[in-house]
Amino acid sequence: MDQTPTPAPAATITTVKPPRSELNETLRFLVKLAIAVLILRSFLFAPFSIPSESMLPRLLIGDYLFVTKWNYGYSRWSLPGGVPLIPGRILGRDPTRGDVVVFRSPEPDDHDVIKRVIGLPGDTIQVRRGQVILNGKPIPKQRVADFVLPLTPNFDAQKCGSQFQDVDAAGVPICRYPRFRETLPNGKSYMVLDQADIPQADDTGLYTVPAGDVFLMGDNRDDSADSRFPAPIGMGYIPMERIEGKAVVTFFSTDGNASWINPVSWFTAARWQRIGEGF
Repeated sequence: MDQTPTPAPAATITTVKPPRSELNETLRFLVKLAIAVLILRSFLFAPFSIPSESMLPRLLIGDYLFVTKWNYGYSRWSLPGGVPLIPGRILGRDPTRGDVVVFRSPEPDDHDVIKRVIGLPGDTIQVRRGQVILNGKPIPKQRVADFVLPLTPNFDAQKCGSQFQDVDAAGVPICRYPRFRETLPNGKSYMVLDQADIPQADDTGLYTVPAGDVFLMGDNRDDSADSRFPAPIGMGYIPMERIEGKAVVTFFSTDGNASWINPVSWFTAARWQRIGEGF
């Protein structure tokens, strides 16, 4: 009887993948990390540091805070460097009067700035003898206790001004400013400083906020380049699409005494009582 020979089993071909190099794995991880950070900073949260005294008394030089990015929608200014990948403004929502916002200032000296929203589209605003008039009605302005700030490396005697310099009961040099409480029609209340009678800041013309724009002011009314002044002296009206986000909480603060070569100073220079302050 003839027997049909059984065919030999096909040879199994095993593909051996070359081992991934440690360098490639590291680069892959760094790329993924960069993409995650980009998404986080652009659409969720972003850190911001305070370089000037224009938002005293709420914000001090050396404060670090988080800004939420979703409150007012997204535009090219939501992305690092203002990369023009988002046309106009998407998911846009208007801010509320009294919100503290980070925005991109007008060109050519465009940079990130933080101010408080005072006027929305259609509002009329004027300042008379240091009091803000919103839609024809004065915003209540109540004198409260002086704002006292110790003199430190990032807020020294030169920034304070000789007429406001003092010493506390322990003989520590301080800066003492007149402080007031403003209350907007929506009930939002906050502190402002009014250092002196400065005509160009305390007595202005009448502003009418255009559609799509906001009117912003610094809480340190006599030391803030804001919407009261046209660019490049101030900011003028700010288009909604230039608003990057809403200030929500202070996560760190330093008085300027820290040194990179002295890690202990990172703790001694911290203003711990300011951490966790909301808006």
